[in-house]
This record gives sequence, structure tokens and C-alpha cells, in this order.
Amino acid sequence: MTKRLITVGHSPDPDDAFMFYALAHDKIDTGDLTFRHELQDIETLNRRALKGELEVSAVSIHAYAFLLDKYALLPSGCSMGDKYGPMVIARKPMSVGDLTKVKIAVPGTMTTAFLTLRLLLPKGFEYEVMPFDAIIPAVASGKYDAGLIIHEGQLTFQNQGLHLIVDLGVWWQEKAGLPLPLGGNVVRRDLGPETMHTISRLIKESIRYSLTHRQDALTYALKYARDMDRDLADRFVGMYVNDWTLDYGPRGRAAVAKLLDEAHRAGIIPAPVQVEFVE
Repeated sequence: MTKRLITVGHSPDPDDAFMFYALAHDKIDTGDLTFRHELQDIETLNRRALKGELEVSAVSIHAYAFLLDKYALLPSGCSMGDKYGPMVIARKPMSVGDLTKVKIAVPGTMTTAFLTLRLLLPKGFEYEVMPFDAIIPAVASGKYDAGLIIHEGQLTFQNQGLHLIVDLGVWWQEKAGLPLPLGGNVVRRDLGPETMHTISRLIKESIRYSLTHRQDALTYALKYARDMDRDLADRFVGMYVNDWTLDYGPRGRAAVAKLLDEAHRAGIIPAPVQVEFVE
């Protein structure tokens, strides 16, 4: 039987690696589909999705607002900041208001972290885009006054003597009363409903397999854990691969709609977004 090749893009991070462990290691029956994984940082994946390059991809929820014509959101694979999320850190203590007076290193303008920072600082701020894993060293060295950090840097920035200025997940929860939906998985519409539904089911099975076989999946994910021991990697994976990841649920779906609605009201996203999941 000739299998249909599906290319999946996701970040080289322990949470994404954990999520896709079963698919990457043939732990589940994928029928007439075979999956090839391409690992790139989230901003690169966002940009590739704008061109429709990958059949399945992890993307920022911010980027999803610009992908509606090409992709549908999968109900599984969400990274949800539930009273935690991207952070702005700095070499010295400062107020949130001070952030409008300094240059901030950011991990990409299509990331949900950047979108949320724009909602926090509606009058604007000076920034420079750089790879997400270079931001903490750049701030620690004094190249930038502050940095917007995502991924495991949220658990390791204190090791560099840096200060937390604001946790955007906490700020959003206080503002909206909902968790901050950071990223999700999308599937290309031109695959057709049947294949889209099959992919949706398999990704959910992959996530469930990893949660059930946690230690095996964590051992695999550790290969992508920068500056983290097993316990810290386990904690990080637990933050972003959990019940939210199996399915957004009504509250998670409301969180996506709320964030994108606020972004539209703020003029960050040009058109209202009708969020559409593969059911």
C-alpha cells in the first residue's frame, strides 16, 4: 500500500517533541498516512504557513488569524497559558510603563507573545526581532534592555540574574478572565474533510499516548530541552501539554475567540476572525 505523506511542522522544544512522540516513533497505527516531521522555530513555521507550505503545522494563535483561507484549527495540540505565559524580562527592575522607553528583543511579530505585548502596551514600543533562544543571552549581555521570552526560558531566565517585569499570561488572565491561548496545530483545508479528520484523530491519539507513557515520551523530549534537567523539563512539558492540549474545550475555544476579538478591536488584526475547528 502506498502511503500518503503528510509533513508536520513543529518547534524543536520539549513540549512539541513530547506531543508528537508517538507519531515520530510509530507508536500508533497511522493507516494509509505517513508523517514526516520538520522542526523549526515557531516564527518560521508561522511564515511558512502563510504560504501554505506544510500540510500540518504548529502555529501561533496570532498567526492563525491570517491563515483562515488555507488552514483549519485542530481541536488538539493547544499550548495554553493558564495563569502563566510569555514574559518580559530585563537586566534591572523596571515598571511595565518603563517598557515603552527601552528596546525589547522579541521572538517574532507573528507570535502570540508579541500580540499580547502589543495589547499590554497599546501606544507602542521599540523592538527588534531575533531568534527566541538568543533573547536571554542578548539581554543578559546588555545588548537589549528587555526581552520577550517564550518556551523554556520562562523557567530558566533567573539563572542569568534577570528580572521578571510582567508575565503576560497572568496579565491576560486578570484582564480577560480566561487563559492565554498561545499556539495550536492547523491542518491544510485542501487535504479534504476525510483526511483532515483522520489527521485530527491521530494527533489527539499521539498526545494521549505521550500523556499515558509519560516517562518514555519525556526521555525523547529531553533531547530538545535546552538548559533543563529532567525534572525541570517535566515541569515545562506539564505546563503546555495537558488536558487543554487534548481538547480546547468550551473555555479554551472562548479564550481563542476573545484574544482574536481583542486584537481586532485594537487594530492589530485587520478583520474579525471566525474561529473554525476541525470537528
